Amino acid sequence: MSKIILFNKPFGVLTQFTDSEGRKTLADFIKEKGVYAAGRLDKDSEGLLVLTDDGKLQHRIAHPKKKMSKTYWVQVEGEPEELALENMRQGLELKDGMTKPAKVSRMDEPYLLWKRDPPVRYRKSIPDSWLEITISEGKNRQVRRMTAAIGHPTLRLIRYRVGSWTIDGLDNGELRVLTV
Repeated sequence: MSKIILFNKPFGVLTQFTDSEGRKTLADFIKEKGVYAAGRLDKDSEGLLVLTDDGKLQHRIAHPKKKMSKTYWVQVEGEPEELALENMRQGLELKDGMTKPAKVSRMDEPYLLWKRDPPVRYRKSIPDSWLEITISEGKNRQVRRMTAAIGHPTLRLIRYRVGSWTIDGLDNGELRVLTV
């Protein structure tokens, strides 16, 4: 039997269990032993992190060749035009090469949004908007670099889904343990 932990990672938490600088890590929230993160989520990103004690499952989730899709809710600066979103859907040229085509759509502010500490910076003169972006690869900081490449920097990034798992029913900082 494999153990899977679904964790709604808060902003500012490192995706590791130890830190020599005293920053918040997974150990501040997860007491289960022998589990490891299947993939990473940057300190300044929030949302679903999947952890498991099954090495094969961890590889299947995290390895880009396995193409397990991930969906992100992304608050961006400004309101992207349809052409910019279409460019993301076709694949964008980043410094480390072309991205695979992404599924991109506009969305309302997420229904289960929690307050972030610190809050996102708002500027009265520049509107913001939300996008739902689904990718099946995981280049370093890929979603942030994609939105920057179309001229709309990411203000807030929440991973909503990995494969068939979501953060539905998980408050920020909360986890759910599954046994499969």
